[in-house]
Amino acid sequence: MPKTRINRLKIVLAEQGKTNRDLARDLDKAESTVSRWCTNDAQPSLEMLYEISIVLKVDIRELLVSTKE
Repeated sequence: MPKTRINRLKIVLAEQGKTNRDLARDLDKAESTVSRWCTNDAQPSLEMLYEISIVLKVDIRELLVSTKE
């Protein structure tokens, strides 16, 4: 079964010219944790998604894959 993409973190970082390392530093998180979020191997909590949206200055909905077709 293929891995389900839930977040768009990797895409949003690329659009902003930022790296996993940049986000990890800004959030005071391990780079390996952010990397797992970016590959959808793990998901940040809702609270962490909110913090990420503040750091990246985007609407929190931009960090999620839409469930609508």
